[in-house]
Amino acid sequence: MSEQEITIIGGGLAGCEAAWQAARRGLSVRLHEMKPDQYSPAHSMPALAELVCSNSLRSDDPHSAVGLLKEEMRRLGSLLMEAAEATKVPAGKALAVDRTRFADWITARIENHSNITICRGEIKKIPPPGNGPIILATGPLTSSPLAASLAELTGDEHLAFYDAIAPIVAAESLDRAIIFQASRYDDGPGDYLNCPMSKEDYLAFINALKEAKTVPLKSFEEQKYFEGCLPIEVMVARGDETLRFGPMKPVGLPDPRTSRDAYAVVQLRKENLEGSHYNMVGFQTKLTYPEQKRIFRMIPGMANAEFDRLGSIHRNTFICAPKVLRPTLQCENRPDLLLAGQLTGVEGYVESTAMGLLAGINGARIAQGREPVVPPAETALGALVNHLTNTETKHFQPSNVNFGLFPPIGKKMPKRLRGEYRATQALELLAQWQQAANISVA
Repeated sequence: MSEQEITIIGGGLAGCEAAWQAARRGLSVRLHEMKPDQYSPAHSMPALAELVCSNSLRSDDPHSAVGLLKEEMRRLGSLLMEAAEATKVPAGKALAVDRTRFADWITARIENHSNITICRGEIKKIPPPGNGPIILATGPLTSSPLAASLAELTGDEHLAFYDAIAPIVAAESLDRAIIFQASRYDDGPGDYLNCPMSKEDYLAFINALKEAKTVPLKSFEEQKYFEGCLPIEVMVARGDETLRFGPMKPVGLPDPRTSRDAYAVVQLRKENLEGSHYNMVGFQTKLTYPEQKRIFRMIPGMANAEFDRLGSIHRNTFICAPKVLRPTLQCENRPDLLLAGQLTGVEGYVESTAMGLLAGINGARIAQGREPVVPPAETALGALVNHLTNTETKHFQPSNVNFGLFPPIGKKMPKRLRGEYRATQALELLAQWQQAANISVA
């Protein structure tokens, strides 16, 4: 069988990763991206691989589930992981990037690869079979015509949840006489800015949130939020103390003015290397823009805050993977079509990219006349695939990678040792799988 061309629709994280994985295996790739001709409600940059929510890729601890997934991706030659290393900014124990440099870095690598052709313009219908594998990686904001085409193909209605974006504030507008720099429990200056609140400050703040105006959902939308990314006003509705035990947790962050923990703390994380802008950690919101400015300026140290970007909310679309996908990420009723990214039902930048990585590997193998592969369930990559394809349909929900998705360890072990054990086991099995399936990273 002669090698075929691979068509990839979507130039986000998953699409770029899939293109890279296929191209580096010698395949010709056509990468379709609708920007700058058409933008989704959350995108604004013409560059590929635009980060639209946080600039954090979360924990880099190799013994955490997401840290393990990152390490597996590094060992499989991930473009995202190279880009993150090249454009990272200080973020304590997390891996965070300068979002503009990150997108520009990936765009340049994709544009300069001789096997990749970038085609700008919207694709409104999934192409028919016959010209080689197709990878659909249009993300949670897939355009209505293409979503309708996918729904027609799969025979299923899409599920949807709503993902909220946190505001970004200009550093020069912050009052550093009140705000202090520290990472939780760490000595030294730390990587976060912290806005300390007294009990009075906190109660006034949450009362304002309770009464604030929010952006109403459209008539066709159902309120169904992803539990790991709740808007702050939704958290407040669950109880007055919810924020204090969530994104505004004060423990491990003593105020240097008093040497004591504040009643609550709002943390700000660098958005770029220069530190000119900061992201409000955990402050996803659907408040109206005027209400955001009014209420967030109640936070100590942010009375004169200038917002580079205000929070927003948008609809995220994903398929019911257990009914639609094979573990190879091929569609059951159309094996030449693979899905990647958040469209599959994973949640998070790293997880979405990981699905792009696997789709790119398998798309290349199919084009070369080889059998597609499935990673071991004991790996982070395999655990995500297992979640997508082996969960009961009625219980299927989008998920970040977590050790709860992994097979049971099978023996008693102190909790503090389980992450290290799983990581060691996963990387050993990943190496064996790579060798057995002849998955090179060169």
